Amino acid sequence: MNKRLASRWLPLALYALLAAAGLALAATVNGYYVFVLGNVALLALAGIGLNVLLGLTGQMSFGHAGFYAIGAYTVAILTGQAGWSFWLAWPAAALIAGAFGLLLALPALRVKGPYLAMITIAFGFIVEHALIEGGDLTGGQNGLMGIVQPSLAGIGGDRGVAMLAIVAAFAALAAYALLSRGTWGAAMRAVKDSETASESIGINPLAVKAVAFMVSAAVVGLAGGLYAPQAGMITPHNFNFMQSILFVLAVTLGGAGSLAGPLLGAVVVGLLPELLSSLEEYRLLFFGAFLLVVLWAAPDGVAGLLSRWRRNAASHALTPRQGSAMPAGGRPRRILRADALTMTFGGVRAVQSVSFAVPPAAVTALIGPNGAGKSTVINMLSGYYQPTAGAVTLGDTPLAALPAYRVARSGIGRTYQTSQLFDTLSVEDNVALGMVRGRLGGLLASRRFRTPDVRERARALLAFCGYEGALDVPAADLPHVDRRLVEIARALATDADILLMDEPAAGLSREDKTRLAGLLRRIAEAGAGVLLVEHDMALVMGVSDHIVAIDAGRELAQGSPADIQQSPAVRQAYLGDDAAGRAPASRQRPAGAPIAPEVLGVGNLVTGYGANPVLHGIDLQVRQGEMVALLGANGAGKSTLMRTLAGLHRPAQGGMHLQGQELNGLAADRIVARGLVLVPEGRQVFPGLSVLDNIRLGAFLHPQDREARVEEMLTRFPRLRERLHQRAGLLSGGEQQMLAIARGLMSKPVILLLDEPSLGLAPKIIDELFDALDRLRAESMTILLVDQMAALALSLADRAYVLESGRVAAQGTAAEIAQDGALARAYLGA
Repeated sequence: MNKRLASRWLPLALYALLAAAGLALAATVNGYYVFVLGNVALLALAGIGLNVLLGLTGQMSFGHAGFYAIGAYTVAILTGQAGWSFWLAWPAAALIAGAFGLLLALPALRVKGPYLAMITIAFGFIVEHALIEGGDLTGGQNGLMGIVQPSLAGIGGDRGVAMLAIVAAFAALAAYALLSRGTWGAAMRAVKDSETASESIGINPLAVKAVAFMVSAAVVGLAGGLYAPQAGMITPHNFNFMQSILFVLAVTLGGAGSLAGPLLGAVVVGLLPELLSSLEEYRLLFFGAFLLVVLWAAPDGVAGLLSRWRRNAASHALTPRQGSAMPAGGRPRRILRADALTMTFGGVRAVQSVSFAVPPAAVTALIGPNGAGKSTVINMLSGYYQPTAGAVTLGDTPLAALPAYRVARSGIGRTYQTSQLFDTLSVEDNVALGMVRGRLGGLLASRRFRTPDVRERARALLAFCGYEGALDVPAADLPHVDRRLVEIARALATDADILLMDEPAAGLSREDKTRLAGLLRRIAEAGAGVLLVEHDMALVMGVSDHIVAIDAGRELAQGSPADIQQSPAVRQAYLGDDAAGRAPASRQRPAGAPIAPEVLGVGNLVTGYGANPVLHGIDLQVRQGEMVALLGANGAGKSTLMRTLAGLHRPAQGGMHLQGQELNGLAADRIVARGLVLVPEGRQVFPGLSVLDNIRLGAFLHPQDREARVEEMLTRFPRLRERLHQRAGLLSGGEQQMLAIARGLMSKPVILLLDEPSLGLAPKIIDELFDALDRLRAESMTILLVDQMAALALSLADRAYVLESGRVAAQGTAAEIAQDGALARAYLGA
């Protein structure tokens, strides 16, 4: 307790001491240094204002000199031409600058990154030139002079203004501390880390960023209001683009988002040029070099570097509560209904008239192969997409027209395929912020998410979800499985009626999936409804009360797990039984034929993302002239294996050999040069280039006889000849897939890796594409094929491997695998 009190009061005492020291210096040093000290204080005050925008919400502005000018000219005009007292004109300057900030924020914050920066740069230029053209009001090019200086405690002149600037800077610092440590500050950081996830807990990102922009502009306007009397004369050129750069530099150098950052940055940016003044014409060179070194050594700024040095490694661990009940309000939960949901993107219908219900106290699963429309459905239910047609209701409340943050406030929780935590917040803060549900309270006074009851409930939810780690570590430091658990706890913190979970088992080990299944059942038993989108069919079949299957945006079947496993429509969607009947028959090797040499060998391959293995000891062999199918449900590790073979992902252990040559450690381009060529999932043609240029690029490493091989590709795929000079981005999906294969063949592959070539294609196009693959097989091309149409792939393949949870579950000839129950288990959990 004593350490905690010391950590709380020691910084306060230090800042009070710094403020007193600054005032003492301003009262005693000579006039020149009073002016320098006043400039540092004003730079710190403006930096604190910019830190609200840049540090808390992550929005970059290069136009804050415009707000500085608005504050300065407001004070100059009101005290000079209107006869106002400075003490009335100064807060008026902040209000007017804040109003301009809000007006600029509403359109500007609908764009991000460099576009936002360009808008703010334009704003700064507009303000500067408006002041030049302002006539008698602003003084035009000559500006305004004779600005009255205020006095502080009977001390006037430059000394009084400098002391007032120091007081204002430390007062703004205290306000920033209250803001950043309160609910609004947490919401701003949440928006900075993930706007999408912040909406899922009821926060309106646009409103939060607009408020941050307004507050930032007001504080910078306050600094500008003091600059006018300090300088005594102002012109439009005092507020040029370089002034905005100085503000950004002070915040970035000191440490964006930190409390002390703007102070440290202002001291460096304001004082260092003065200390280097003896170097005359070289001082700016040394100043720039110093800044580059500091930013290289401390990318988080000086404050960030100091924070890392003094970070206390001790954390408060959460004691697991085995079997603890989920904290809840005990209220009745409402049913979620989707009625004839339809979603159209351009001319493509991603979802067509899908209807189902998600009752409380039950787990409902939404399943379907790749491209079925599952993510589109879940995005419509959670408000990220507005349905083209149909209705979404929670009880009697219509949701279809509401934005995502209002859907969340209405009672819909959400998790994501890739965990989206607020990485700069602690684990406990992530969950506690969810309990606020977007109701942030007062700007400086609200500490709703820090109340003892909120903290206790956050810990209880984390324990309920099985999280056993530290509470005060940043979420960015968590391993994958803990990120999943914290994200679920945060969704539960909103006290949602229905929890939408998008592939929560992705990347989890078997043991973690078992614990996840238990958690899903406990959530349902506690009264909340769960809509589960998941590709692990064993998990789906084990936890679901009801399953909805869709494909190509249409409903296939609804019913119990047993009903879905036996549904002919579902088996067709996952296994492609009918498509296999249209395909060429798989050829058997003649008895006694010599065994072809090995082209590709994989032994004990382990790879993953971070500390989480995806592939576990994969052994695989492809011989010359073979077509080998690699089968398994989504998330089994097929695409990860293909990317690893192609050098796009490095293995953790194991070996990969192409014609006896080691592939481990080779860059992707060198692997292509050896003859292993990947045609990736999703085609990935170059959309801005013509069909011809795409084909020619495939011959980049083998330019010999390029044009003859281009002609060969056009003969192989006649559709491409008809569209030879058309941009690739305008081709249909089937034509793009043909182009991707042609581009791959131009690289003279020893083995061709095809990742999901039939994904998203119409049946007629699939037949045409697989006819082309059959011709390649007849030409003894060696192919490793991954495709969601399992039966269709088996009808072409010589041999096949079945992956399940990153392991080889079965292998054998195509005929043997077609009869093996492992295939149905991998796809349908049967």
